[in-house]
Amino acid sequence: MQTNLLEYLEATAPRLPEKVAYSDGTDSVRFSELLRASRAVGSALLRMGAGRQPVAILMEKHPRVPSAFYGVIYAGCFYVPLDPSMPPARIEAILAQVDARLLIADDRCLDAANSLHFSGKVLRYDELAAAEIDEGALAAVRRRQLDVDPVYIVFTSGSTGVPKGVAACHRSVIDYVEALCEALGFSEDSVFANQTPLFFDAPLKELMPVIKCGATAYFVPKKLFSFPMLLCDFLNRYQINTVCWVVSALTQISSLGALAKNPPRFLRTVAFGSEVFPPRQYRLWREALPDAAFFNLYGPTEATGMSCWWRADRELEEDEPIPVGRPFRNTGLLLIREDGTEAAPGEVGEIYLRGTCVTLGYFNNPEKTSEAFVQNPLQSNYPETVYRTGDLGKLNRYGELVFLSRRDNQIKHMGHRIELGEIEAAALRSETVRQAACVYDGERKRIVLFFTGSAGTAELNAALRELLPRYMLPAVLRPLDAMPLTPNGKLDRKLLQLRAGTEP
Repeated sequence: MQTNLLEYLEATAPRLPEKVAYSDGTDSVRFSELLRASRAVGSALLRMGAGRQPVAILMEKHPRVPSAFYGVIYAGCFYVPLDPSMPPARIEAILAQVDARLLIADDRCLDAANSLHFSGKVLRYDELAAAEIDEGALAAVRRRQLDVDPVYIVFTSGSTGVPKGVAACHRSVIDYVEALCEALGFSEDSVFANQTPLFFDAPLKELMPVIKCGATAYFVPKKLFSFPMLLCDFLNRYQINTVCWVVSALTQISSLGALAKNPPRFLRTVAFGSEVFPPRQYRLWREALPDAAFFNLYGPTEATGMSCWWRADRELEEDEPIPVGRPFRNTGLLLIREDGTEAAPGEVGEIYLRGTCVTLGYFNNPEKTSEAFVQNPLQSNYPETVYRTGDLGKLNRYGELVFLSRRDNQIKHMGHRIELGEIEAAALRSETVRQAACVYDGERKRIVLFFTGSAGTAELNAALRELLPRYMLPAVLRPLDAMPLTPNGKLDRKLLQLRAGTEP
């Protein structure tokens, strides 16, 4: 039985030593180089006395970054990836929260690392990766490691302004990778295009299948997502056949015409998630790539990334939302009513997740952990921690999970309970609306709809009146040239919420 995710790398590197594991089109790291650098980083950390502690990593996105991640794990530690574009105050807050004593930086981030208010030691990546490998020390660590030991801490936004660090262990990551590869059919022939920054959990979808299967992942330069034609050129140049992207990245291609003019010719697997795919844009992708397999994925960071999947193996009915399907193998799904009982099929409930996908909780934050990582409400005979997602969903007539909205995206307005996602879905039925996002201005008690596309406000307002009851109609319609996005490419609803409060 596999108990350590590094076993993937140790099995693949001797089999495919000269194959490229990670590349950005300019620099590449082969499997033999990846294994050697990872073990060197681990050995160097052990010589410094590191062990079972967080090690922060501040590096620009580059094919060598994964060897820093794996090197930290080789030392029996767990990595804390940091975003170089973060404000120094946020980086310092994260370092303080995990009580990091070691920080690895590449040459481009070294000055920034040394300028932080950080009492620990800043380490230069190149020196660690060139260190002599200590086989005995690495073997001693491996003998002590358990599959419940943490692998990483990735930070999400906190509602109080304090970031929350989610800690995941070997077992969670291994089960996730096994289930993901099985469901989506990843193999040695898979060529990934990574879209997300490396300081989230999202890149696990590319990083880990690469070392498990012996596949290759290309890190797409961020600037290309502003130029869809050039982005498609990149995908075709490197014969990318697999993408696991947020919806916003896919719609950037289809909504601006690049999909029709310069389609990604080699794509055979298109996985998307984290947001609702606008129906028109989804159809454009299906029509452009009729032979590709499409997958909708769903899952939170607190459950090791994606937890549910749906393969587009049937045509959707008109106005039918794209399901998120069924849980991955060895993952359990609960739909819980407000009274703590189980929702019936077709009834709305909060999504709870159970199984090895559930992570260890929020690092050094027992209060927030106890709020979200709770006892299974459907049984009290023994301790069983499940994660309550804060998302609302229901089972459709096929028994598939359908994501409806965030629990906090449900509002009370004019005496009615309203799902803001329903207003967005109505707006997206218009062929002239590309994206739609609805927020509630609680201070002025009004619904504000932001949208992109060629639709005029009067035209869209008239269309919404045909679809929605009066109490659900937005008080304000605001066209945008582009939707604001978070660093990992998701719609930035917090920024829209702030803007709604300042709109006249």
